[in-house]
Amino acid sequence: MSLRIGVDIGGTFTDLISIDATGRIAVEKIASTRADYTLGIVVGLSRLLSHAGAVGKVAEVLHASTIASNALLEGKGAKTALITTAGFRDVLEIRDLRMPRLYDFTWTKPPPLVPRRLRFEVLERIRPDGSIARPLDQASLAETIARLGADSVESVAIALLNSYANPAHEQAVAEAVHAALPHLAISESAAILREIKEYPRTSTAVINASLQPLVADYLERLERSLRELGIATPLRLLQSNGGLATPAFAARFPAHMVESGPAAGVVGAAQLARRLGEARLISFDMGGTTAKAGLVEAGEVLRAEAMEVGGGVLSGARLLKGAGYLLKLPSIDLAEVGAGGGSICRLDAAGAPKVGPESAGAEPGPVCYGRGGTQPTITDCNLVLGYLDEKGLAGGAVALDRAAAARSLDERIAAPLGLSLEAAAHGMLRLATAGMMRAVRAVTVERGRDPRDFSLLAFGGNGPLFAASLAAELGIERVLIPPHPGLFSAFGLLVADTEYHLARTVRARLDRSAEVAATLSTAMAELRAEGAARLAGEGVPPERHEFRAAALARYVGQSSELSVPVERADGIGADIAERFAAEHYRTYGFAAPPDEPVEVIGLALIARAVPLSPRLPERMAPAGGETLPRPGRTCWFPPQGWLETPVLGRAALGRSERAGPLIIAEYDATTLVPPGASAACDDFGMIRIRLR
Repeated sequence: MSLRIGVDIGGTFTDLISIDATGRIAVEKIASTRADYTLGIVVGLSRLLSHAGAVGKVAEVLHASTIASNALLEGKGAKTALITTAGFRDVLEIRDLRMPRLYDFTWTKPPPLVPRRLRFEVLERIRPDGSIARPLDQASLAETIARLGADSVESVAIALLNSYANPAHEQAVAEAVHAALPHLAISESAAILREIKEYPRTSTAVINASLQPLVADYLERLERSLRELGIATPLRLLQSNGGLATPAFAARFPAHMVESGPAAGVVGAAQLARRLGEARLISFDMGGTTAKAGLVEAGEVLRAEAMEVGGGVLSGARLLKGAGYLLKLPSIDLAEVGAGGGSICRLDAAGAPKVGPESAGAEPGPVCYGRGGTQPTITDCNLVLGYLDEKGLAGGAVALDRAAAARSLDERIAAPLGLSLEAAAHGMLRLATAGMMRAVRAVTVERGRDPRDFSLLAFGGNGPLFAASLAAELGIERVLIPPHPGLFSAFGLLVADTEYHLARTVRARLDRSAEVAATLSTAMAELRAEGAARLAGEGVPPERHEFRAAALARYVGQSSELSVPVERADGIGADIAERFAAEHYRTYGFAAPPDEPVEVIGLALIARAVPLSPRLPERMAPAGGETLPRPGRTCWFPPQGWLETPVLGRAALGRSERAGPLIIAEYDATTLVPPGASAACDDFGMIRIRLR
């Protein structure tokens, strides 16, 4: 019986999950091997296949990874050069003049990914309408190529003025560079992002170029390792937009993979929302290093047209920008904060308590892991308060030392602050919760949504521990914990579909109907043909092609735009102005009068391969789970103090509501139901927590 396998690499753990045609699920969780992630994947796959069946039965391997984002955050990208139009050498430094802290004179913008000495100019000029104002000067191009060879760069980004309107000069430069220096990785901005605005297109091309050699090498090693395991079936990579792509696409366009790991959980949340009939759902994913929040409405994920990487809170479309590197590609709208189980608890120079964003990671890990960690973490606080089992995590694979955690927390936090051990631990958890609230508010309040109108779906190794307290702070009444919550992002891979997201700059005012009909319909037809070609290239027959279109619109004179769905992929809906006004009101709290002209500045298309059968199994509850309660333990809950708390497995929870305090302990996560809340398990296998 064929297996589909999902592999999700996190900062602390690598999660693996398999599912067969009957819906039977097998899971494996191991520490991430940061020196070479493929080593951990091979070990995890070997163990998983011993549980799930023979290697020859593997139908496909689906993969999400943080390797691209880690390379950007850690400054480990390839040595990259930039070739641009004469006069535009400093676009990367000028940026778009956006700053996250407007009145902070001490704030320094992140250094460009390409230093000025590696930014080269060529003489050429293309007009905004695509006509050539000045042909490409071959002498300046030859001089640039000679300097590329002398500087021993590994990758080059090509971003010429107005190439979105006519990429001919970029293509000519790329051909010349490849002919002279065939070992270089080359990224053409118009091939990645054929949209207006020089800085976003240049920044996106540079990010792609800096990642190309690293990601290509990683994928080559991973495919080789899979073959050595006897797995010759297709490998698919999750993109930041939630769609699957081939390794060839990922190697050429790694910028699409920057947030593939966090995207997987939101994809799974959307599938669950459709199955369970949840109209509004907040996905909350808390692992060992970070906490991520996303939004699902009417079964669809909320997407953003751009995001910034490396700027503290990772966000898809926040109000304050400029802190990180701009990546102008469609992505699932996520907000991320440095708050995870491994987040370090400390006192700053002024003696104030802080949590994160520094993390103990997998090595050395929290103090309680006994691997050399000396600074207390969120996991140590949870252990001290009794929420975690001292016998260990992941089925006992990681033993926990409660006494060591208590000593470290007392010495570094409790004693200096004059607090009891319990008060110090709980205070740190409250601080962590406050940080997570920033992420949830970023995708709700800052997007014109009230979090109280949503249910909270919590997963990740630590999400179920914090879900109830986070929901209480936000006024959310219902919390959902899926089966296998600690591996839910890996599960999200199993329900993802092959998708390609395309975009094109097209400018047309909606009050000029003749212009709209001619211009937009032609551009949409071109996008549809390109999307169909990409799906056909993967062997997807036309009857399984599905297209969803959107227009990027704004009021005439505005500098930013909003995405509005278009009913037909081959045309433009007559009600687009009304839809834009409604979205503008929901996002910003106001809309202009109906006679205010609206213009479309771009079109976007999602080309999707419709699966042959439903991805989601009928039931996800682990087969053969424990039905008897486990020995209880005392846990600390303010203001009551230490309380006897029952501990049981998911299968023992049953359909009848049980009042907290209560702990549901599983292989991959622990769910905490505090006093004042109640929990029950439904037919699908979902834990439903109700806050009162």
